[in-house]
Amino acid sequence: MTMGRIRRAASALLPTLLPVLLAAGVLTGCSDTGSRTPAAGPTGTSPSPRTTPPEDLCTRLVAHWSREVLDGDTYGDYQSMGLSNGQYEILREVVDAARAEKARRGRQAAEALIDRRAYEGCVRWYRNGGPSNGPWQ
Repeated sequence: MTMGRIRRAASALLPTLLPVLLAAGVLTGCSDTGSRTPAAGPTGTSPSPRTTPPEDLCTRLVAHWSREVLDGDTYGDYQSMGLSNGQYEILREVVDAARAEKARRGRQAAEALIDRRAYEGCVRWYRNGGPSNGPWQ
């Protein structure tokens, strides 16, 4: 392709690509204002990312793994589950109670207990400070 053809092709694409490139710059936060302050959102405030509270994440993890190990005879390795030591302790308490509940009232009752106890344990754990600075806590 000759330079002339390249220039003509680029000129033809420019009206189409320019809005796309500008939108990409806006969406990625690129600006050439020289300012170090973030761009204001539509309400005049800086947008903030949505985060999951740590006790909710803990509850999801503990409940998931509690269901996984409910029928087994072992708990597995907490690190391979992505749990901290504190979360693993909650899991062990939850599963012990859920196994007893399953024997008494069936699987559905055990799963309801898992949800309730995982939430209660995680809320209590994070209310008391959650994990320490240690890697396994």
